[in-house]
Amino acid sequence: MAGRLKSPYPYFGGKSSVADVIWAAFGQVENYIEPFFGSGAVLLGRPGWTEQKQWSEIVNDKDGFVCNFWRALRADPAAVAQHADYPIIEQDLEARHLWLVQQRRELYDKLGDPDFFDAKIAGWWVWGLSCWIGGGWCSGDGPWVLDARKRIVKSPKVKSAGGGISRRHPVLSCNQGIHRKRVFLDHEVGVNRRFPPVNGLSNYLRELSHRMRRVKVCGGDWGRVCTPCVVGTGLTAIFFDPPYTADAGRDPEIYAVEDLSVGHAVAQWCAAQTDNKNLRLALCGYEGEYALPGWRCHSWKAQGGHANRAAAGASNNRHRERIWFSPSCYDPKLDLFARSRGG
Repeated sequence: MAGRLKSPYPYFGGKSSVADVIWAAFGQVENYIEPFFGSGAVLLGRPGWTEQKQWSEIVNDKDGFVCNFWRALRADPAAVAQHADYPIIEQDLEARHLWLVQQRRELYDKLGDPDFFDAKIAGWWVWGLSCWIGGGWCSGDGPWVLDARKRIVKSPKVKSAGGGISRRHPVLSCNQGIHRKRVFLDHEVGVNRRFPPVNGLSNYLRELSHRMRRVKVCGGDWGRVCTPCVVGTGLTAIFFDPPYTADAGRDPEIYAVEDLSVGHAVAQWCAAQTDNKNLRLALCGYEGEYALPGWRCHSWKAQGGHANRAAAGASNNRHRERIWFSPSCYDPKLDLFARSRGG
């Protein structure tokens, strides 16, 4: 298998469409780190991957559901597939959402054990995320709770107390991520493609598990995987895709784990590494969000989708996407000029 697998779920801000741009800037590196893993589109889009490659790859996410899913997928893809293979039923989406939110705190604590995972939570989480419209899946910030009679009722106090759920209609026009349904009778396109009828989902998740077999999956603050002892001494690429700051004009309720200052903290760390030739860094954000002198800025347009349409001003923000590359990264324009001169 030569890499380039698709993520099994839709994710706001996914970078699948620019994975090639990112890897062209990184080139072949000994170590790769992704402190904000999300859907894993960049790692899964790494060119040239084979099981024989002795690359070091470390991924991290502060959202315990993300970390748990990839750990469970790596360790027991069959169990994840069993829990994820389920029809779209709106009442079950609400009930499972509430149950998952109730597991959030305990799950995060258990993930301190690097060998821990929960296949049921992973399967239900990825199933629900693939049915969900917009952001906020399992964030615990919604205004709905379970009352004494086990009914879902609205509670205006849940915002301050935490532990509530959001309510959304499921995706009905087409299925995302692990649920891919044929919408048009004459052909299948993109996320509407279907898996083969026999063990299609299980085989796909096994492929992902195989790709992730040697990847170290961490859960916690981004800084824990950017220390000198983790980065090491070899040539290292780090892809930063932190939650876009609210002052950059994005919807503040898109992400399950909110930290409005983390992007600027990452940018400060990156600026301090500008002259480090052993690090090839990429930082994602919106136009004007960061100032990094000497870094190359790449402009691109995000794809559409339910998550993007749910964000305030998404139609404009799609055109404001930027990636800042550190000076040690390859610049395709300069490399082309050098080759044309025989350099």
